[in-house]
Amino acid sequence: MQIPKYKPLDRKSHPPYLFPAYGSSVKRGPHRRLMPIKQTLSEITGPLFSGIKLDPGENDLSRSVDTGGEAMGERIIVVGKVIDEDERPVPNSVIEIWQANAAGRYRHPVDQHNAPLDSNFTGAGRCVTNEKGEYRFMTVKPGAYPWLNHSNAWRPAHIHLSLFGPSFVTRLVTQFFFPGDPLIPLDPILNSIPSKNGRQRLIAAYAHDVTEPEFALGYRFDIVLRGRQATPFEDRRA
Repeated sequence: MQIPKYKPLDRKSHPPYLFPAYGSSVKRGPHRRLMPIKQTLSEITGPLFSGIKLDPGENDLSRSVDTGGEAMGERIIVVGKVIDEDERPVPNSVIEIWQANAAGRYRHPVDQHNAPLDSNFTGAGRCVTNEKGEYRFMTVKPGAYPWLNHSNAWRPAHIHLSLFGPSFVTRLVTQFFFPGDPLIPLDPILNSIPSKNGRQRLIAAYAHDVTEPEFALGYRFDIVLRGRQATPFEDRRA
């Protein structure tokens, strides 16, 4: 019998709670040692998403379900797999995404950035991974936006992801970026990840095999849940 190779968590690939260059982390990050709280039965046994039924089009942000109108901006297709450290697929994982529109504005009352809203773009969607751990979204490429963290601060184009596993306490949150973005080296949030390899794992790859001729560019972003090649997550201890 072959013994599986041990792949411990690479803690240098995950951001610390406090990163001074990322201003809000100083205000909301813990300053004292964390205290573990005993989990309840409901937290560790549910929910199970194997039988969840999503409405048609929940993974398509490029078109309004209500009006049928198309969102403004560059259409893109985002695909990937959710896998564990041994590259085994993780099926029935609910993936939620949220993002700014093509002009760099979120559909949220707190966002008062002087950029237009798009009546055909809600900025949020979800899907469930299939038996191969695969997911697929159709959306538009988000725009950069200012965020007042420091002088002339702009966030690179990015999409947020939330993953739910077999229980409430297995929710993980992260975000991915796009290759070649000149704002990436200037972003304190991405640069809070200590290792270059870890930062690179948050940049999607252009996928020509996913690109649809005369319609939309394709990108691939695989999510690894554990091990030394794990995707950096926002809520995992560094």
